[in-house]
Amino acid sequence: MAGKVPMRFVNFRTLLELTVGAKRGGIGGTSRFFWTRARWTAGALGSGRAAFLVGLPVLSGLSYQAFRKVQGSAVVCALDKEEVLEQADYLYSCAETEKLYQLLLQYQGSEDAEFLWRLARASRDLSILPGTDAGRKKQLTFEAFEYAKRALERDDKCFAAHKWYAICLSDTGEFQGIKVKIGNSYIIREHLERSVELNPKDATSLHILGYWCFAFAELPWYQRKVAAVIFSNPPTSTFEEALEFFLKAEEVDPNFYSKNLLMLGKTYMAMKDKEKALFWLTKAKEYPAHTLEDKEVHKEALELLNQL
Repeated sequence: MAGKVPMRFVNFRTLLELTVGAKRGGIGGTSRFFWTRARWTAGALGSGRAAFLVGLPVLSGLSYQAFRKVQGSAVVCALDKEEVLEQADYLYSCAETEKLYQLLLQYQGSEDAEFLWRLARASRDLSILPGTDAGRKKQLTFEAFEYAKRALERDDKCFAAHKWYAICLSDTGEFQGIKVKIGNSYIIREHLERSVELNPKDATSLHILGYWCFAFAELPWYQRKVAAVIFSNPPTSTFEEALEFFLKAEEVDPNFYSKNLLMLGKTYMAMKDKEKALFWLTKAKEYPAHTLEDKEVHKEALELLNQL
């Protein structure tokens, strides 16, 4: 389960708060990457322009797939580490955010990275739930980052620790200035790349890297100028680089996430390849709508197809 986010929302909610003025739409429902949870999913990803803050996605469709795999299982009383982790992953797949958080909170003093990165993820998911007040949201955001940081300190060979460190670091940028957000973007990418290096089959990390590249490739000239005022060498990327990550994510786990299909279509549109854009946008439109995010992807894909 470490490989699936779930961008719950990975619905990865967000990784890189790198966009200036990007809309922040929550991803409701039971999406994980609920990415309700992936801030950048419905917001930054869904907006016309990505800004300096790339809210990394929280991937909703992933939790549904995970649920299908464990459907019929029963939550058992945890007696040892493996049972606790199994129960935690079951609760995550079912989007039982509060129950998951309370379960893992009992192990907040653990020195085990497997507990800590899951607790970071649960704290983050809880922070982006609708109805969470501003004070609680900030507390949970920084709490999640500290858990992810500890997980990484305990095991820097754990790909999930690197992934959630990157996601949670991005989230803290919401409460800090633009300079910090842009500066963090370098670190975020570094940890995402390390996550992929440790687990090349993790489609969600590849997807987030693709979005990171897309966001900076799409950055308008005037926003680049603002970034250049703060940093002599601000983050840059290309649509070609973004495409490489999106395609790789699809290669390792075909149709794993409706948003990845949409981003492939949008990337080909940006590259003026109408034929391939039509292909991927059609796939995104026809993707089974199991979550609210899937429905939003369907709507955007349809709008883009009409434009084409």
